[in-house]
Amino acid sequence: MGLIATFYEAISTYPFLALIVGFLALGWSADRFVNASAAVAKNLGVSKIVIGLTAIAVGTSAPEIMVGIEASVVGIGELAIGNAIGSNIANIGLVLGITALVSPLPFADNVLKRELPWLIGATLLTLACLFDLYVGILDGLALLAGLGVILYLLARRSRAMPDTLQAELNELPDMTAVKSFAWFVVGLAVLLVSAHVLVTAAAFVAVEYQVSELVIGLTIVAVGTSLPELSVTVAAARQGHPEMAIGNVVGSNILNILAVLAIPALLDPQAIDVAVLWRDYGMMMALTALLMLLAYAVGSRKVITRFEGLVLLAAWIGYTIILYLHEHGA
Repeated sequence: MGLIATFYEAISTYPFLALIVGFLALGWSADRFVNASAAVAKNLGVSKIVIGLTAIAVGTSAPEIMVGIEASVVGIGELAIGNAIGSNIANIGLVLGITALVSPLPFADNVLKRELPWLIGATLLTLACLFDLYVGILDGLALLAGLGVILYLLARRSRAMPDTLQAELNELPDMTAVKSFAWFVVGLAVLLVSAHVLVTAAAFVAVEYQVSELVIGLTIVAVGTSLPELSVTVAAARQGHPEMAIGNVVGSNILNILAVLAIPALLDPQAIDVAVLWRDYGMMMALTALLMLLAYAVGSRKVITRFEGLVLLAAWIGYTIILYLHEHGA
């Protein structure tokens, strides 16, 4: 009991330091856990298609998924809802905005033909789930059904394009059975502890600064869990593969909606404030629509230019300022 009390006292005394440690540990452990899980499955003879789809699905949004589970289990599903929506806002406004400033970002053909239409479909499904201002079990099941449809489409595409699937699997490290199991256990343990530290620290910050868990999820936690996407997209742009950046973000946003938002719906059903619909979902929809406009507008270059990246970043900054003013009654 003394160790546990000391643990919580340290988090309450240094909540922002605990947030930073939680984010770093979450990002580190998510990569190890996903890679080890794929290696364990491979050693057990699991289908390559199942391994590939699972690695894509879990790996893209593992930090958001774990934070969503932890927040929902301890009864602050508001933070999980904010994290899911806020991560999508940050991914388009902050991540693509900053990356486009580093290098203009072209839309890859597969993003234009498949992933962007899937994203708009998932975004409209979210509107249907939030419209009655209640996030419940039926909504969670509907979102998971949408995820199932997309995974089925990905599986069908992988069977038709085995070389693409094999290239994705080749990026996963080879491990012996013992090593993969050891990393699986270590990765899962650190993932669970770091998610708990992160959610606990976020709750302390909310109390100390009299800010709602929803807003903490929309801002601090959303940005923190979007940092892996930012590092990956900037690295891809700097290394001469800018076409990967938009695909990474679009894939992450689809998973944030269909998988992460389903977690509080299933584990902590609750009514939501109307501001979540018009302000937060509205901003997510607006940025998604802007992304579609940049991709499909007549005469569009099918590239996010540096100026357009600046617009995306400015939109995210403006939204964050609106959140601050709204929370403080300005």
